[in-house]
Amino acid sequence: MMTESYRIFVGIDWGADAHQVWVTDAAGTAVGEQTVDHTGTAIAALVDWIVGLAEGDARAAAVALETPRGPIVDACLARGCQVFAINPKQLDRFRDRFSVAGAKDDARDAEVLSSAVRTDRRAFRHVTAEDPLTVQVREYSRQDTELGEDLRRLANRLRDHLLRTWPELLRLVPAADEPWFWALLKRAPTPVEGRRMRPAQVRQLLRDHRIRRITAEALLTVLRAPSVSLAPGVREGVRVRILDLVDELPVLARQRRAAERRLATTLEAMTQGPDGESVREHTDVTVLQSLPGIGTRIAATMLAEAADALRDRDYHALRLLAGAAPVTKRSGKSCVVIMRYACNHHLQTALYHWARGCMQRDPRSRAHYAQLRRAGHGNARALRGVADRMLTVLIAALKTHMPYDATRRRPWAAGA
Repeated sequence: MMTESYRIFVGIDWGADAHQVWVTDAAGTAVGEQTVDHTGTAIAALVDWIVGLAEGDARAAAVALETPRGPIVDACLARGCQVFAINPKQLDRFRDRFSVAGAKDDARDAEVLSSAVRTDRRAFRHVTAEDPLTVQVREYSRQDTELGEDLRRLANRLRDHLLRTWPELLRLVPAADEPWFWALLKRAPTPVEGRRMRPAQVRQLLRDHRIRRITAEALLTVLRAPSVSLAPGVREGVRVRILDLVDELPVLARQRRAAERRLATTLEAMTQGPDGESVREHTDVTVLQSLPGIGTRIAATMLAEAADALRDRDYHALRLLAGAAPVTKRSGKSCVVIMRYACNHHLQTALYHWARGCMQRDPRSRAHYAQLRRAGHGNARALRGVADRMLTVLIAALKTHMPYDATRRRPWAAGA
């Protein structure tokens, strides 16, 4: 039993419109139960009720949820309650203690949370109040990711329409994802309108977007080339859809550029104290951005999604969270090692792109990748190996507060 520090144990099953709450004391006896609406007044009343059950000492209340963020978490932390989060898959295992038949309802889940945080608190993650800038970076980073996904989705949709009606144009921009290409389609969404464009208009378009890899003559050749034959009405119908897409795509592109600027500004603010002075000679942001292959987006994702592991300089927690650590399943003579899927997928994606960037900019990473490929590993496994190695370098640099310097390490040939 791990009950020496707390008077009450609160399990909260999070819901969209209402939350189920179950409270037990240190002996496991039910103290109270209620359903709380998802409103500011109801949540504030809930926290008051919890603090009252803890005899006015908020720190004597252990609150367990399946999510580490949200209004209830923020309200509990603001009052001083101790908040613990657990993965829903782990909670599902604890649920078997109460019903081997697999019965499930909100009240039972709240009771399971209350019981588990009382008896198995080590399975939970202790949630603490985060730095406001870290919260902002997380929101901006996820917004940037969402905008990138929306941008790719619309560009792919535009590409599909062109593949049906004007495939010759895709020779210029196979992914249909460049602003000058959208401007061209806004002027000429069909081959008929493309053939009507004058040389002066084409040259001006290329000049406005600073496109030098394609000449006006080459572009005019593509615009005036015969295109595929279509059934009556198809081209006219698709024309409207293309025009709508080339109106939406520049907006998303501008929003994503703005999101990246916000990320860069916030990262810069994280290196400064309240009075604008440097917090210390080398901050975590400075150290992180000094490593090869890390840009603004990857640095922001690392700082936002792995804030606790980076603060604690915990390499093992970081590689588990990012999916770099494999999963070993051993039983008797059988031993299987597989990729870790239960991880933070935002962080996992950032780690993948970091490894690819290292391959381009860091000779040691390229050599390590080649060594793993020679050992028989596939591309994805080798990239995870590169990322795992860079995580060790990152933690070492953070511990010493020293930016990365390749010349300070032993030559790769010597085994660095």
